[in-house]
Amino acid sequence: MLLGALLGAVVCGALAAALRRPLGGALAGTLAALLWSLVVVGLVTLIPADGAPGIVSAEGRLTTCSWDIGGPAPEGFWIFGSGQRLLNTVLFVPSGVLITLLGGAVGRRWPRTRPLVPAWTVLGLVLLAAASTGIEYTQLELARLDRACDVTDIVDNTTGAVIGVLLGSLVVGTATLLGRRGGRRPRARLDA
Repeated sequence: MLLGALLGAVVCGALAAALRRPLGGALAGTLAALLWSLVVVGLVTLIPADGAPGIVSAEGRLTTCSWDIGGPAPEGFWIFGSGQRLLNTVLFVPSGVLITLLGGAVGRRWPRTRPLVPAWTVLGLVLLAAASTGIEYTQLELARLDRACDVTDIVDNTTGAVIGVLLGSLVVGTATLLGRRGGRRPRARLDA
């Protein structure tokens, strides 16, 4: 899992470098960071937790998702000492922050798109919730992952994405406010 995250970081870093000239440094870097955060989400959720489980018999395979909202959660992963619900929430916070920062970077790069930034942010939030739903469906259908489909995970993932969007909105709003207070208007192009 860690090797996959490292390889993903290298690929996304190369993507940021390739896109720096046409998009600008801030936009290219934010886009690459968002893609990397989604790679990490995929690795954490779609790789078997305890190694390859081998063969999962048809009788042992779950046929439906658990609808027990807030039901019992396992102790969590080795990454975090607390419960799985916290991990499921925290896992999507960076993607939510980065979606908001991406909208801000697009608005700065192309000022005419600024009125669309809130709509794009909401769309990004909806797409993160859809990604969480897709992950749970994949966990249900691919029994070899030895993962369980749970609606609570979708709720926790979406909550993390919302928290991330709110944090990202604070960052973008503060940066915009500080830029205006300093007598400067936000630059149309950021080449960091």
